[in-house]
Order: sequence, then structure tokens, then C-alpha cells
Amino acid sequence: MAEKDASATAALTEPRCSVARSAQLLADRWSVLIVRDAFRGVTRFSDFRSRLGIPSDILTARLNKLVESGVFERRPYRDDGGRERLGYHLTESGRALLPVLGALVQWGDTYRASEYGPSRIYRSATTGERLRVAFVTESGEVIADENVEVVAGPGEIDDVAPYRPGLAPSNP
Repeated sequence: MAEKDASATAALTEPRCSVARSAQLLADRWSVLIVRDAFRGVTRFSDFRSRLGIPSDILTARLNKLVESGVFERRPYRDDGGRERLGYHLTESGRALLPVLGALVQWGDTYRASEYGPSRIYRSATTGERLRVAFVTESGEVIADENVEVVAGPGEIDDVAPYRPGLAPSNP
């Protein structure tokens, strides 16, 4: 009974909005940078700490949250002559964040560009052609932002009319 009560309470307090739920997990720079470095092959606590310059207590808290949320899984490893430690590896859920990072890079390169140019470029491994993140239909057609429509899903509780974010007015 306690499990049912706990899940009912979580359902009442958990945001229905996917953006809000995702932001609870990823909306601080450390979490995003930890995930970014995991895509670069970093798996060890000490390597995350030294590469990012993140304090150990903050790294511990972020890794625990990312593990609890299913973005990472812990796997034991042991260096020669050392004690067993835990590495942090992206799960399927974590690997699914690649387009999110790509979208952040794409936005940052356009609107927060460095004077040095892009630090990373996403490209096709087979052709070398540069990649971009886009809205794509199930059949593979790329849809321009102005043709994207957002409609209420089954989890929406507010009366929300369909809207087209690509047509949002800019500052008058």
C-alpha cells in the first residue's frame, strides 16, 4: 500500500510537461557537461572531476542523480593493483541525449559563438558532411521550423490550442 501511495504522490508532484521534467535533471551546467564528457568517452569519477574542474561533492550529487534517473549506469572496474571502483556509462536513455547536445551546440554556435569558432563539429561518419538537428517526420522529411505545430498530448491538463512556435513573433 505504501508503494501505491508513494507513486500516487509522485504523480501529483511530478510535472506533466516533458520540458519541466527534463530540466529538473539536466538544467544545470554540470549535468550537461558530465553527459557531454561521457559521450567523449569519460567514465571515471576522477576523470570527470579533473576534466571539468567540478568539486567532488557536486560531482557525486550529479552522478547519483543521473544514475537514479537512468541516464548512467555504474559498472565496476579495477586498475592493476588497485581497489575496485565504479565507472559511469551512458545507458540507452543517456545515449538518446546526443541530439539534445547537438541542438545545444547548434544553437550555441549560432547565437553564442566563440571568437575561435566551433569547438566541436557534428558530421556524418560515412561522408564527412556536417550535420544539423531538425524536426523530421516519421517518413524522413525535414520540416522547417515555421511548419512545426505543437498540439496538446494526452498528459496535458490545460486547454491548450495548437500553436506554431516557428511563427512566434520576434521583438516588435
